[in-house]
Amino acid sequence: MITLSRVGQVLTKRLKKLGLENNLDLLFYYPNRYEDFSIISKIANLQLDQTTTVKGKVEIINNRRSWRRRMMITEAVIKDDTEGIKVVWFNQPFISKIIKAGEEIFISGKVSQDQIGLLFKNPIYEKARADTTHTARIIPIYPLTEGITQKQIRFLTKQVVQNISNIEDWLPEKIIKQYKLLALKEALQQIHFPDNWQKLRAAQRRLGFDELFIIQLFNLKNKKELAQKKAPIIKFQKKPIINLVDNLPFKLTASQKKCAWQIIKDLEKNKPMNRLLEGDVGSGKTVIAAIAMYNTALNNYQAVLMAPTEILAEQHYQTLTNILGKDTVAIVTRNKKSIFHDSKIIVGTHALIQQKIKFNNLALAIIDEQHRFGVAQRQALQEKSGLTNLIPHFLSMTATPIPRTLALTAYGDLDLSIINEMPKGRKKIITRLVPEEKREKAYQFIREKIINSEQVFVICPLISESDKLGVKSVEAEYERLKKEIFPDCNIAKLHGKLKPKIKEEIMADFRDKKYHLLVSTSVVEVGVDITNATIIMIEGAERFGLAQLHQFRGRVGRSEKQSYCLLFTNSNAPATIERLESLVKSHDGFKLAEYDLKLRGPGAMYSTEQSGFVSNFKIANLSDHILITEAKEAAKNIIDELKNYPLAQKRLEKFQKIIHLE
Repeated sequence: MITLSRVGQVLTKRLKKLGLENNLDLLFYYPNRYEDFSIISKIANLQLDQTTTVKGKVEIINNRRSWRRRMMITEAVIKDDTEGIKVVWFNQPFISKIIKAGEEIFISGKVSQDQIGLLFKNPIYEKARADTTHTARIIPIYPLTEGITQKQIRFLTKQVVQNISNIEDWLPEKIIKQYKLLALKEALQQIHFPDNWQKLRAAQRRLGFDELFIIQLFNLKNKKELAQKKAPIIKFQKKPIINLVDNLPFKLTASQKKCAWQIIKDLEKNKPMNRLLEGDVGSGKTVIAAIAMYNTALNNYQAVLMAPTEILAEQHYQTLTNILGKDTVAIVTRNKKSIFHDSKIIVGTHALIQQKIKFNNLALAIIDEQHRFGVAQRQALQEKSGLTNLIPHFLSMTATPIPRTLALTAYGDLDLSIINEMPKGRKKIITRLVPEEKREKAYQFIREKIINSEQVFVICPLISESDKLGVKSVEAEYERLKKEIFPDCNIAKLHGKLKPKIKEEIMADFRDKKYHLLVSTSVVEVGVDITNATIIMIEGAERFGLAQLHQFRGRVGRSEKQSYCLLFTNSNAPATIERLESLVKSHDGFKLAEYDLKLRGPGAMYSTEQSGFVSNFKIANLSDHILITEAKEAAKNIIDELKNYPLAQKRLEKFQKIIHLE
């Protein structure tokens, strides 16, 4: 627990919601922005709407009740050597017990005006002292949860920061000197309570370097260990592969051919492949997986494709059986298990490594939508593979376009293959931001499409109603659409709390056109392929990131029919509207991902299957190419002598454990 004074049980529980359970948690809980209250102004020089700090003596302070507004008002007058100013706090009567007449205080905030003149409303206050926490300096602003104030977090963090004299600096001294970095202790002090903007930038540089450096060490160590291992040689079976490609119901794009060839060349080596295949929604990654798996099977080895959800596993199974034939592919999920001992191509969820399943000679493992496949899982697959002194080749796939800087930084141990073009003949999905007054018109449009035998997705941010958030939920929207809007339609609902078998049945029935509309949470975000669905309607669109919205949009537009993505939002904030308009204007997932990265940071861009790795970037700016280059260079310089730096080695081991928990 947090061993600090003045932390009661209630506050301890609230801090726990933020992941703050001890001193170290607080120390590494960085501010997400800062307010500059470091300039101290004379009261006579104050101007309306100015944000500043004044220092003065309290002339008078008292509470009075406002009967008109039914609240307690605390009023004070403070004076410096130039003039006096009125200060007002609403519903904070305790302030008159903390601040007494005759005391010297700092007031920080925005200058307002009433009928009498200038005044401060609800400013931050603090008794005047040399080392302030909340005023007269650059003050940190932290992410909060309900029931915790900035003052509480600052107060607690200040106590921790003042007692970090014995913190170990894990970064080797030669790296600190070579790259002119702050010592860890100073960086942590300055990130929370900076002396000035220059010191703050230096602290951000040091802590950002730490994040990038540990990831580069992790990548290099992985690459080094993998290079020492051997994998089966899977020869290119030219004639049958060409025959397979020629018989596909569509032509491979140049980009697909290039990626397939990179994978085939990797498989021909006795060094384990470790590659990330990324392509926009609907760009055709599964066909590349099918080619690689078929080529592996032709070499008399087994290949497995693992997906994070039953829905996605079932989808891959359908696609692969369409391409390779039903008798060729086996499936293993928690609820479904076909006999696969002799099968060369197997699709499944993580049940494949969790259950007591043994392979004969597994040579290729394809992992979908989990870029970080941990050492423990690899070890499990290796032990189950049936290979002697060899390990399987690994291919990760993702439909979430990852900005190149993020991919090369976070996934630097993976070789990268990118599908950067869409299959020919696909129509661009028409995306519209629909204002509330046009909702009825949108419903009419949907009704016309349903009459035309087309299907509709409706996406909601929540499963059930939340009064506090005021956001649409699957349960409530399902009832409303069923009873009020489309009473003559067959409507289904889908969310993560349903049993896997029920989810599977609903998706199968939707695919078989038994439902006109499917009301769902983000469980349909990735991989669901319903060619007859032509409209996706997204409620509370502001609550999703651009990358995620782009994924949703990819659930439609999978046939020659024109498809539509309708965005609804309760927000009028200009930044939100601008962000959603960028989705209306752009269909390039990589551009949208870059934009999302700038706006939201890497951790917030991805769903839980992907966020464990990139969410380690709290400070690092992935557009800072110089710092990324320096961190890579520094990691290369010490990777071969890591045992000489026990603190860095210990830090890397701890980092590996965190990563592999995902």
